[in-house]
Amino acid sequence: MKPTDIAAPDYFHKVVDCQWACPAHTPVPEYIRLIAQGRYSDAYMINWKSNVFPGILGRTCDRPCEPACRRGRVEETPVAICRLKRVAADFKDDITQRLPRPSAKNGKRVAFVGGGPASLTVARDLAPLGYHCTVFDADAQAGGMMRSQIPKFRLPDSVIDEETGYILGLGVDFKGGHRIESMKALLAEKYDAIFVGSGAPRGRELDIPGRKEAAANVHIGIDWLSSVSFGHTDKIGKRVIVLGGGNTAMDCCRTARRLGGEEVKVVVRSGFEEMKASPWEKEDALHEDIPILNFLVPTAFVHDNGKLIGITFQKVKAEYDAKGRRNLVPSGEPDQTIECDDVLVAVGQENAFPWIEQDCGIEFDKWHMPKVDPQTFVSTNPKVFFGGDAAFGPKNIILAVAQGHDAALSIHKMLSGEDITERPLPDVYISSQKMGIHEWSYDNDISNDKRYKVPHRDKVIALKDIRTEVELGYDVKLALGEAHRCLNCDVQTVFSTSLCIECDACVDICPMDCITFTDNGEEGDLRQRLKAPSLHPDQDLYVSSDLKTGRVMVKDEDVCLHCGLCAERCPTGAWDMQKYLIEMTHAGSACPTKSRSAA
Repeated sequence: MKPTDIAAPDYFHKVVDCQWACPAHTPVPEYIRLIAQGRYSDAYMINWKSNVFPGILGRTCDRPCEPACRRGRVEETPVAICRLKRVAADFKDDITQRLPRPSAKNGKRVAFVGGGPASLTVARDLAPLGYHCTVFDADAQAGGMMRSQIPKFRLPDSVIDEETGYILGLGVDFKGGHRIESMKALLAEKYDAIFVGSGAPRGRELDIPGRKEAAANVHIGIDWLSSVSFGHTDKIGKRVIVLGGGNTAMDCCRTARRLGGEEVKVVVRSGFEEMKASPWEKEDALHEDIPILNFLVPTAFVHDNGKLIGITFQKVKAEYDAKGRRNLVPSGEPDQTIECDDVLVAVGQENAFPWIEQDCGIEFDKWHMPKVDPQTFVSTNPKVFFGGDAAFGPKNIILAVAQGHDAALSIHKMLSGEDITERPLPDVYISSQKMGIHEWSYDNDISNDKRYKVPHRDKVIALKDIRTEVELGYDVKLALGEAHRCLNCDVQTVFSTSLCIECDACVDICPMDCITFTDNGEEGDLRQRLKAPSLHPDQDLYVSSDLKTGRVMVKDEDVCLHCGLCAERCPTGAWDMQKYLIEMTHAGSACPTKSRSAA
C-alpha cells in the first residue's frame, strides 16, 4: 500500500465518526471537552454555529451521531451526545452579546415560506451578512413543527422562544399569521431569492371501511398534536388507539395519556424492532404504561350509527424472499377487534404544495415533489430554493438545519454572482496536545464507564400536566461523568517515520492491538496480517512510509481509541497526539474552494 497522505484534510475528517454522522457536522468532541471544563457558554456557541438549536436538539434530536460513537466499540452504550448538548444550553450564561450583530442592509431581499428549522437556519446565516430576511408563517410564533408537533412535556415553549428569538433578534422580519397562498404572487413582489421551508404539513389518511362514518373520533396525528399544542384540544376519550410506529405515534400516545386516556394502545403493522420510532421514544411510551401491539393491520373502523366503538385488525407475520426483502402476509389467525373511543392516525406525513402554481418555473416529479438539486437546494426556478421536509420529504430537525446551511450558502453565492455549485472545504485547525514529555492537554482515560442515565420526573407527576417536562436533564456532576466517557476521536495519533526506532513499545502497550509493524503488501493481504485482523474495510489503514528495516507501520483506524498510550510510551516522540478541529464553512465565512487545501 502507498503511504497515507495525512496532509489531505479528508483523511482525519473521516476518523471523527460522530461529527460526520451529524448532518450539520457539529464538532462533537470539542464541545464535550468544553463541558467537562465547565465552559458551558463556549460549548453552546460551538453548537449554535453548526446546529443552531442546541437546547431544542438537546431534547429532541434523532441522534444519528450516537450509533457512530466509538465508545460503542468499547462497551454497549455510546456517549450521550444529544443530552450533553442540552447541558450546554441549560448551564450557559447570557450569550446574547456573543451573537452576530445585525449588519447594515445590503439591498438584497430574501423571502422565507415557513418559520421552521430550515428557514430559521437560512435566516440565521444570511441576516448577519446584511440580507433583508422576511419569514412568513401561518402560525403566530416562529418554530414550525418544533412548536406545533412536539409535545410540551418533551420541549417547553420557553426553550423554543429563546432559541428562535436569538435568530429573529439578528434583524429578521417575522410575519406571523401570514399564510402564503400563491408562489406567483410572492415572485411578483420581486424578492431576490425565495426559500421554501414549509415542511410536510399533511398527515397521511387511512382509507379503510368506516373511516367516513366514524370521522368524528378519528384524528390525523400531526393535526391533533398541533391542536393540542395551541390549546384547541384539551381532552380525549378514555380508550385510545394510536395507529403507526414512528416518533409521531409515540408523541400521540403519550399526549393522549395526559389528556384523559386511561387505556392507550399503540398498534403497529410491523414488528417491534422494525418500528421507525427511536428506541428511547419507545422506551418512554412503555414506561408510561402504554402497550405496543405489533403485526396487526387495521382493516375497518367499527361504528354504531357513526359512533366509533373499535377497530378490526388482521394478524400478519413477516416472510422474507430470497433477496432478504420482507413481506407482511396474513398469519391465518382470526381477525380481532379492539374497542376504543378515539383513534389517532400517525401512519406518515406528506408534502402539500397547492399554493405553487404550475407555470411559475418550478417543476415537480411524479411524486408531486419539487425537483431540487440535493447539493445546492435550488429548484428549477433559479431564484427559489427548498430545504428541510419541503425539499425531500419528512426527516428530522438536524437534517433540516444542515440543508438550511447549504441553501444559505447557495443563496449567498447566487446573489454575489458566484457559481453556486462550487462548495467550500471545511476549515481545519491542527494543534499538538503535548504539554510535557508524556502529558496531554485532554483526558485520555479509556476505562470502561457505563452511560449515565438522564433523570426523569416521577411518572405520576409527569402524567398530570401536559406541560410538565419529563426529562430533567443532567446536573453538573452527571454531565461531567458522561463527558469523560468521550474518547476524543478528533485527537489523532500522528506518526513520524524518521523518529521511529522500531522498538515495538507502542505495539506492546496498545490496548486495542491496532498497531502493527510488518512488511508492506496489497491492502487485502495486509489487512489479514495485522496483529488484530481488520474487519471493516470502510475504515482506512494508516500506513507509514518505509522504515529503516523496510517494514511499515500500520494502524487500524477502526479500533483505535485515541488514548495516546502509544505516544506516552514512545521513547523518541515518533507518535504525537494532534487535535484536528474541523469547522464547516457557511455563507459569508472564508470559503476555501476545492482547488486549495483546507488544512
